[in-house]
Amino acid sequence: MRNVTLRQLRTFTEVGRRLSFTAAAKALHLTQPAVSMQMRQLEVAAGLPLVEHLGKRLHLTDAGRELLRYAAQVSDLLREAGEAMQALQGVGGGELSIGVTSTAKYFAPSLLAEFRRGRPELRLRLAVSNREAVVRSLAENAVDLVIMGRPPRGLDTEAAPFARHPIAIIAAPGHPLAGRSRIAMNRLAGETFIIRERGSGTRAAMEHVFAARGFRARETLEMSSNETIKQAVMAGMGIAFLSMHTIGLELRAGRLATLPVTGLPVMREWYVIHRRGKRLSPAAQAFKAFLLERGADLIARAVG
Repeated sequence: MRNVTLRQLRTFTEVGRRLSFTAAAKALHLTQPAVSMQMRQLEVAAGLPLVEHLGKRLHLTDAGRELLRYAAQVSDLLREAGEAMQALQGVGGGELSIGVTSTAKYFAPSLLAEFRRGRPELRLRLAVSNREAVVRSLAENAVDLVIMGRPPRGLDTEAAPFARHPIAIIAAPGHPLAGRSRIAMNRLAGETFIIRERGSGTRAAMEHVFAARGFRARETLEMSSNETIKQAVMAGMGIAFLSMHTIGLELRAGRLATLPVTGLPVMREWYVIHRRGKRLSPAAQAFKAFLLERGADLIARAVG
């Protein structure tokens, strides 16, 4: 492997991510024969096949999956080296990759926009997914930092809370219980709850709260996004357990209402998280410090 070139590793990384020589060639602005040649040379150096065709689809071999992990580490180290050189030059550039859960997407762009002021050369990548996918990207070292509730279990991380996160039960303004005061949870037993998919942090929070209170909904409808749930609630299909950071506009417009259920809203925390021992770039260190200092105020300003 001593004679492997960075160009070969970069080509292999694109092939491994996209599982397509054609797509990798397009991303690298190369011809497909050039990509094929780089791959053949890398396989000779590795002494093992790295990809295989099964039917019409391309797959990584065991050796390919292992080498892809090392190629990602090489890429990360080169990026860190570049950012370290920029930091020594006093350049506010580099690249910052952030992963956020879908509930955090309502304020994450505001945080990043404010952080980027005065840093015009900083390149940002923002990936929005449900909790399960965000944890996976963190485990694979695909992002520098993540913003999410409740730190993941079974993964060695450093997690710092930076803002409160209220979660409540919402309904259409015309719901019979809207406008009441101090509603007991058991009064909602006959309601249809519109809930997030498994793997969602909101779903996990709801199940935890319901289990703690011995509550069980009579009927549930599962939907895969906060936006779809809000539309369903506004249409009168049911009620939902949802982050109040997702409904600021609808509350102000009078299109949704929160039900004053006893003991709600539940207060959680927003965390900024990274793998323990990860060497944060200067940009990632600065963004983490920025969230701890200003994150709560900016979220309140963005979503109420």
